Amino acid sequence: MAVYHGSDGPDPMHAAAIDDAAKALLLAWDVAREQVTPRMSSVQLNALLAVERSEGLNLGGLAAELGMLLSSASRLCDRLVASGMVERVPGRADRREIALYLTPASRTLLAELRRIRRRALTGVLEKMSSGGRAALLRGLTEFAAAAEEGNGSASAQTA
Repeated sequence: MAVYHGSDGPDPMHAAAIDDAAKALLLAWDVAREQVTPRMSSVQLNALLAVERSEGLNLGGLAAELGMLLSSASRLCDRLVASGMVERVPGRADRREIALYLTPASRTLLAELRRIRRRALTGVLEKMSSGGRAALLRGLTEFAAAAEEGNGSASAQTA
């Protein structure tokens, strides 16, 4: 991996090296998702995560969060309601507006997904040195903060 030694910005090799290294992390997430939600698409899972982050989110907010058309978000929501993962509740201020909430089944699913993913990550982290784990945590924490700052409220869409 390239090492950065200056203040004029990151070495372009960093992005490539991080992209390569991140494959293992993404694989752990994908394996966990497939174990817990084999019949759920990544878009459906991202919708659950968006609702989890913003309980009471309306369809417009869901569409914006997922970067999709309102009609697509509505169909996605229909599928999630039909599968028992999301419930629609009339809005408190405007009864015509629909608020979205997770169901107990979806909360259980997300908790199981995180449990499996964290178990897999623990297995990998145990093979690393304590210094490597500390550096990884520091780097990922700073990376997440920079990404959040650059994207406003659009945070990572993972469980």
